[in-house]
Amino acid sequence: MQCAECKGRGFCGLERCPIMSRFYARLPVRQSDHYEGSAPSVFVGSYGYPKVAGGPLMIDDADHPPDWVAQGLGIEDIVGLRARTIRGAGEAKGLSGDIQEIALSSSPLDVEVRFVKPVSFDLRFDGTIAPVGLTGAIRDMDVLGNARVDRAVDRATSDTDLGATDACGILSASGIDVYRITQLLTAGLLGSEKRRRVVPTRWAITAVDDTVSKQLVKKIARYPPLSEIEVYSASLYGNHIVCILIPGDWKFEMIEVWGKQSLWGGGSETIAVDSEGLTKSNYSPLAGAYYSARLAVAEHLEGVRRSARALILRNVTGEYWAPLGTWVVREATRNAMRGEKTVCADIGAATDLASRLIGFTHWQPHSRLIPELATQRTLFDF
Repeated sequence: MQCAECKGRGFCGLERCPIMSRFYARLPVRQSDHYEGSAPSVFVGSYGYPKVAGGPLMIDDADHPPDWVAQGLGIEDIVGLRARTIRGAGEAKGLSGDIQEIALSSSPLDVEVRFVKPVSFDLRFDGTIAPVGLTGAIRDMDVLGNARVDRAVDRATSDTDLGATDACGILSASGIDVYRITQLLTAGLLGSEKRRRVVPTRWAITAVDDTVSKQLVKKIARYPPLSEIEVYSASLYGNHIVCILIPGDWKFEMIEVWGKQSLWGGGSETIAVDSEGLTKSNYSPLAGAYYSARLAVAEHLEGVRRSARALILRNVTGEYWAPLGTWVVREATRNAMRGEKTVCADIGAATDLASRLIGFTHWQPHSRLIPELATQRTLFDF
């Protein structure tokens, strides 16, 4: 039986919760006021912006979601890993040099941190960022060793005349993944000299997905269209993704379906949709998931040097019992685009296949793109 605060959704932050108690049980009996070990990444909070708290994320393990997926970690494994992760909290401005050193390094640096008092356990879940279990106010901190900096990262961070948007595009084109770029933006290492500042991690995640995918879309707009309709699919942690790619100029639509008793579905099913053409000005009501999925599709089209209209379906089931962050959508969509494609003769066949793969048909009335494609002819049709 779950505690009342869980309301049947599978998680809460209370010690008496029968699900969360498993993670409390794994922690040391006495939390320490001292840490010496690896700091694979950094974290900056958003509360009280612009006077925000930030510091290293400390654990002798990777803080890189693609590694978690490659290792075959399940949801409980990842929550357990993040429950043991310590978030150091200090005035971000005062710690900016140390934060930047950690963010610059291509391999984790060791740190020695003393906390004001023993770290406390406060595992919280969020739809954008990965959870962190332990938090400690930093008294003093030393970074041990020197950062190993990739050449592309060194060039982008050393150029104080380069805007953050261009820097993100250049780093992505150089093979630097969005996880590293997000760290650099968070630590205040990107942008022109007068505009550099630390950025809350939750904002940086969506900003980098948005910025890099926009840069890719500009390239995609110059490519010839796909020659056929393609359908892709994959599942990750109860997130089922189906992607339909249709020959044409760039357009993107995403439909999210949260099933009954899923995290945000509650007692009834919830369906939300958003879309765009070559440009998008307003922030998506689907929040960070929209930009993460768009990035994965844009990466694929850039890789094959083709343009297309893309429809993403995301079905979230009760298997996704703990929100792990928008990286799940990014990696699920990347997995789909790396998988086998099914070629369809027309839009009708593609939507029928997509409905079979996603498990239902009632997403179709919510689509704006499918009716448009069924009635509209473009230059690509001639």
